[in-house]
Amino acid sequence: MKYLFLLLIGNCFVQLNAQYQIGHTTITYIDASRSNRSIATEIYYPSLTAGNNTTAASGQFPVIVFGHGFVMAWSAYQNIWEHYTPLGYILVFPKTESALTVDHQNFGWDLQYLVTKIQDEGQLGSSVLFNAVAPETALMGHSMGGGAAFLAADSLSSNGNTNFKTLIGLAPAESSTNGVSSIASAASVTKPSLIFSGSGDGVTPPIDHHIPMYNGLASSCKAFVNILGGGHCYFAQTDFFCDFGETATISGVTITRSQQQQTTYALLDNWLDYYLRNNCAAKDEYMTDIQSMAGIIGQTTCTENVLPVITENTGNLISSVSGISYQWYYEGNVISNSNSISILPTLTGNYTVEVTYADGCIRLSTIYVYTIVGLEEFTNNYSISPNPTNGIVTIKANSAEILTVELFDVFGKFIDSIKTSDTIDIRFLNNGIYFLSIEGIKYRIIKN
Repeated sequence: MKYLFLLLIGNCFVQLNAQYQIGHTTITYIDASRSNRSIATEIYYPSLTAGNNTTAASGQFPVIVFGHGFVMAWSAYQNIWEHYTPLGYILVFPKTESALTVDHQNFGWDLQYLVTKIQDEGQLGSSVLFNAVAPETALMGHSMGGGAAFLAADSLSSNGNTNFKTLIGLAPAESSTNGVSSIASAASVTKPSLIFSGSGDGVTPPIDHHIPMYNGLASSCKAFVNILGGGHCYFAQTDFFCDFGETATISGVTITRSQQQQTTYALLDNWLDYYLRNNCAAKDEYMTDIQSMAGIIGQTTCTENVLPVITENTGNLISSVSGISYQWYYEGNVISNSNSISILPTLTGNYTVEVTYADGCIRLSTIYVYTIVGLEEFTNNYSISPNPTNGIVTIKANSAEILTVELFDVFGKFIDSIKTSDTIDIRFLNNGIYFLSIEGIKYRIIKN
């Protein structure tokens, strides 16, 4: 309860100090590819002045295309646009398929159509959104609209749409008219996806709706948030039809509507901030919260930007995760020419590695304390002499085997690989400290 109270205070602070006012416009789009289907759409956008058809604020803003629930009006999601528009998002609400008889497939196509159409709006000189639309777009929906968002995500993924970045379902319902299925469509969705579920949802029981959709997702990054004591309708404002349906079911709703929404925002804010704005710190916060936030049971398969961990294998230090580039540090200082996933350490002390990911985010590992094994500890294996040496080094083993000796400089840079059964010649090297690696064990040697 204390945590949720802090969330409420924190959210009030964000809203009171939000950068943008809420602008609003209504546009009816005509989809010529579907017999001139009319798609009446309500759009809320960041503005310097609140009101209808006001000038959009300067800048470009990510887009959230939102699908409403069954027999629920777009206006039931006032809490959504009042939260996210001031934070710098454009909210797009199609008003189609609001009757008792619905076509889920067409609703999914409406959402899909608007993902592209809102980009066109940003290029239209006469539009209030001219030059205000960023390419990054999320599909989001509640209940029936959540299921329809899966249908739209299926098509967008198959078409290779580059604007579509992430899918969010708020208690998404299986949509199965006209032979389609949201659960089946999940298998074609490869974008990062986040599903919220209330444990007390009796309208779309998680075991029949939310969980199969989550399990079916093909995305390598997906997350499921079970809000303990949460309901189906509490993601939206009070709505007669939705609330009536919920009270008619046996459910275990034990938290308030406000508590459920604040818990949702606490996680979803960071998710959107990362996937639509590439805010690396937001992803870190999300990954921490989904594992430790009170009042939820969270799970995720996401591994983007996880903290690197250094492991040791046959004398090499290795980053536990792959990136597009690396930088190794010794005692906090850059190690020159150490830009691979692994290094051969040459000094006892503290090592860290900085990994840059494909999205540009950079993560620094925790410290790995490395200790160079002294030469004297391996006298039973090999005898290396003289040390220091003027250049000719004799290596004596327990047998007359042919050894492969790898030679490195003091910074771990590879110099040469030498096969020998007795001596090696390093007279060509400058005076200094070098390392011989024999069967993965490093030996320090001084040339003078």
